[in-house]
Amino acid sequence: MPEAEAVTAHLNAVGVATPPNQIHEAFIAFAEGTLSQRRDRTLFRRMAGRAGIARRWSTFRPTHDERLDEERFFRRGAFPGTAARMRRYSEHAPVLAEAAVRDLAARADLGAVTHLITVSCTGFCAPGIDQRLVERLALDPDIERIAISYMGCSAAVNGLKTARHIVRSEPQARVLVVCVELCTLHLQEVDRLESLLSAMLFGDGAAAALVTAEETGFALESFRAVTIPATQDRITWDIGDTGFLMHLSGAVPQAIAEALEAERARNDPRGVLGGRRPEDYALFAVHPGGRTVLDAVAQGLNLPDTALGPARDVLRENGNMSSPTVLFVLRRLMDARGAAGEPGLGMAFGPGMVAETFRFARAA
Repeated sequence: MPEAEAVTAHLNAVGVATPPNQIHEAFIAFAEGTLSQRRDRTLFRRMAGRAGIARRWSTFRPTHDERLDEERFFRRGAFPGTAARMRRYSEHAPVLAEAAVRDLAARADLGAVTHLITVSCTGFCAPGIDQRLVERLALDPDIERIAISYMGCSAAVNGLKTARHIVRSEPQARVLVVCVELCTLHLQEVDRLESLLSAMLFGDGAAAALVTAEETGFALESFRAVTIPATQDRITWDIGDTGFLMHLSGAVPQAIAEALEAERARNDPRGVLGGRRPEDYALFAVHPGGRTVLDAVAQGLNLPDTALGPARDVLRENGNMSSPTVLFVLRRLMDARGAAGEPGLGMAFGPGMVAETFRFARAA
């Protein structure tokens, strides 16, 4: 018997949500008040001005005194421990995740969702975000659930990859992928310039995506994960007594640029570019891990200034929200519309260092 033709999974639509509190300027004031060395304060202010970020959002409503937030969760000299932060995650993450799904439902008919994939690296709770969403959204309590945890900024790509596998094996599946991160929950009171510069990038956000065999949105063509050698210490995310501790090395952009330059030079059909040249792609869904990360991608792939415009817009308006951020970029690319068949290249970077990449195309 002839082999059955493989089903193509499609990212049909994306919903997004952010909390109501804009905290970027308040964080800059906090950081400057925390750094003891004048040189560090001057350098921090300069780097903040060049970060390409205008706004970041948080579940915390900021103040400008020793309390830092109106709820007194953060107070100078008395920052909370990990348990208190996890309790807040358990309270606020499901609300933000639900808001993203509601936004998605305004853009696409969710129908009878058959699978739920939740993605998060900024908190843990049990029952998990998946079970809480089932209750809040009145989904089938016996729905198939998958939780992708602690994979960092690249985890949304793993969520889409998993959804694609499900749809290809079960063509009637309707897979809901939900990413939610409360990055500002892990604010640390440290007198270290590098740590505060890393924290300055991050905000809170959530995104929800519907993946089915219906030929609308973006066809998900292929995925490839690439581990960049000798970079395990460049991005780390450890659980400490005062929350989760982020380390984002200043050497990350160089590693990305060099890896992508090598990919462009070899142009291997099994590689990230799939045997194509960067200029063959019309759409770029790149996770905006920071301005220097986007600059490194542009350098490594020799892209024109306009290619990463949607990613830079997301960074400016939201900062880096970890896993949901690349879905915010995909949402902008969808809204821009374009010709059927436009090829796209997506990528996000996480601990390892791992580049999670995928190729997609605009559906008819």
